[in-house]
Amino acid sequence: MKKPKKCISVESAKKLQKKWKESRAKDIDLVQGYQDTREFWYSVEELQEYLDYVKRKSLDQKILNPGIRIYFGAYQKSSIRNSYATVFLAPTKARPVLSEGEDETSVNAENNYLIEPFNESSGGMPPFTY
Repeated sequence: MKKPKKCISVESAKKLQKKWKESRAKDIDLVQGYQDTREFWYSVEELQEYLDYVKRKSLDQKILNPGIRIYFGAYQKSSIRNSYATVFLAPTKARPVLSEGEDETSVNAENNYLIEPFNESSGGMPPFTY
């Protein structure tokens, strides 16, 4: 199997994580009043199950090349849990065909609100650093 085109090096990933921690994590923790999570874990099996679900539901809608958009979110504070950060995966319709002069960063796929998003990850506390 070939490595996917969009893979990055471990070193690049570490730099991205370091920059995020230096430029955002301290401020978020200060505002929240506690250390927030910054990493989220899903098993490959449950991700594959969701991707298969999105593909199947998209095909039912005649969408041949769906995508996934990842959003940040935050849980409501309760008596048993702080308002920790989370992410959820949201299905998209196919990305429109590029026009002449457009690059792939200038054209976004629409969210597909007919397919349910995916959430309920787990994360380390304190958060794991990459």
